[in-house]
Amino acid sequence: MTPLEQLPIPLLEWYRDNARTLPWREDPTAYHVWVSEIMLQQTRVAAVLGYYQRFLEAAPDVAALAALPQDRLMKLWQGLGYYNRARNLQAAARQILDEHGGVFPSDYASVRALKGVGDYTAGAICSIAFGQPRAAVDGNVLRVVTRLTGDEGDIAAPATKRRIAQALEQVIPLQAPGRFTQAMMDLGATVCLPNGAPLCQRCPAQDFCVARRDGRTGELPVKAAKKARRVEARTVWLIFHRGAVALRRRPDRGLLAGLWEYPNEPGAGPLPAGWGIRAEGQEPAGRGKHIFTHVEWHLDFQAVKALDSRLPEGWVWADLADWKGRYAIPNAFQGAQRVVEGRLSEG
Repeated sequence: MTPLEQLPIPLLEWYRDNARTLPWREDPTAYHVWVSEIMLQQTRVAAVLGYYQRFLEAAPDVAALAALPQDRLMKLWQGLGYYNRARNLQAAARQILDEHGGVFPSDYASVRALKGVGDYTAGAICSIAFGQPRAAVDGNVLRVVTRLTGDEGDIAAPATKRRIAQALEQVIPLQAPGRFTQAMMDLGATVCLPNGAPLCQRCPAQDFCVARRDGRTGELPVKAAKKARRVEARTVWLIFHRGAVALRRRPDRGLLAGLWEYPNEPGAGPLPAGWGIRAEGQEPAGRGKHIFTHVEWHLDFQAVKALDSRLPEGWVWADLADWKGRYAIPNAFQGAQRVVEGRLSEG
């Protein structure tokens, strides 16, 4: 038997004793699995837990999610990052209403066709919620399988992911596809750790793992180097007037689309004259850095006191209550939050 063929029984036995207790596992409906998996994309489990509960309180089902106002949706997502995930969730909810009568589809092709759902998420939903032998292959699973089998394929390559998914679907136990999927997730998250530091002595596959046998856990998985990110310096103006701060909405497309932000521009300099804001100079209010996938922002925060309430069209004044409860401001501006909250609290 191959290492992958030997895996299911010891893995499920290990999972029985070591499964993580997670809220979306308590009632693994398709909606719950879907929301949790979208939230967990490029986000740690610990960071998602509170968001998941609050999100379900506001949007307990597909219809409620489809009906959420955009600003409410963005505020619920504030801090999780990758905001297109939230927009895609809502678009898919509306798709389910329009195309499936509000009932979450159960066949893989229909699930995969939902906005924002890729191979991994479709596999997770179909295996966990519907008991189908579909593979859910993410970074954790790729790491487990490549180490287990000694696979030297580039895990960033779509062909490698497809090959591993096909191999997994040959060994998924038909009586427990959901538990197998979740066990693979947990094994990668808690035992077969990245950066050459797996806890092999705790692994149910330690006796037949090729990477452990050959001393190659530090070499696998293989992943091609990423291109260097572009660095962009920006000045961010924190403009205050009578206990409120100025915000503007970002364009509907592109980076942080549709979210509210403190006005900012590339480079350094004074408050842009074209905004038509009368102000008393500006003073340093800290620095920040935020890393996106392809660009890295270096932010210089400047505090400004406006002399009157005039703002460019579409901008708003946000008082402390609106700033906390209404407008979704992305984590890219986290470095200014303490300054802003302090100024707004002072009134």
